[in-house]
Amino acid sequence: MKTAALILSAVLAVAACVFLLAPLVVVVLASFSPTPVFDLPTTGASLRWYGRIANLEGFWPALGLSIEVAAVSTALALVVGTLAAIAAVRGALPYADAFAALLVSPLMMPGLVLGIALLQYFRAVGFDAPLAGLLVAHLIVTLPYVARTMIAGLSRFDFTLIDAALTLGCTWRQAIFKVMVPALAPSFLIAGLFAFLASFDNYPVSIFLTDVRTKTLPIKMLQYIEEAPDPTIAAVSSLILLGTIVLLIIADRAVGLSRMAGTSD
Repeated sequence: MKTAALILSAVLAVAACVFLLAPLVVVVLASFSPTPVFDLPTTGASLRWYGRIANLEGFWPALGLSIEVAAVSTALALVVGTLAAIAAVRGALPYADAFAALLVSPLMMPGLVLGIALLQYFRAVGFDAPLAGLLVAHLIVTLPYVARTMIAGLSRFDFTLIDAALTLGCTWRQAIFKVMVPALAPSFLIAGLFAFLASFDNYPVSIFLTDVRTKTLPIKMLQYIEEAPDPTIAAVSSLILLGTIVLLIIADRAVGLSRMAGTSD
């Protein structure tokens, strides 16, 4: 009976993985389509759609904006999220558990609802700077990933090491940068990676806060599909997928996937 249960669990796990990964495989295969439609390359493959990416209208500005917003929002989230996590873990705030749950609450809200709420709020207060509004929105999107990861990392950190460093003559700044930061480097890397990817790929919130001159890459990709649906968009998606895999490999080399998954201390 136990063996049958293990076999069934393995089969269901494999089926779930196939179900989740199959669309990605189809997109990658479609990027090599030999025809101007989303065909699988059964009779031949073509790389011409990858060559057309650089010529897409507005591609480079959209890519640059997505990277800029993701990098800035991730940096801000790392600072704000780490400070908030320290307050939650150290118990410096009343109702620290409720505060920790509040930090991750944006993850529980549909992106469309969050985007509409931010749009209405910005209009109500007269805030009409698209780029700044986009940064604020992406900070809200990325903060839960950083806060949750840093709370997990700080819960395993021995804060008496800070006191020991102060006793040995370090200032507060030296103790933080020589003791805490190196010990929490894996958590910073993991939090930054997830936050950057969450910001770079975000569409449901960004769509409400951009204008004609300020469009991120996911929004521009939807525009390409509406105007000229050809395998070029599949090629763009494949390159984004490749970039994500490269980042995961780098993180695995630096930290290890087991620590990223939270299965190892």
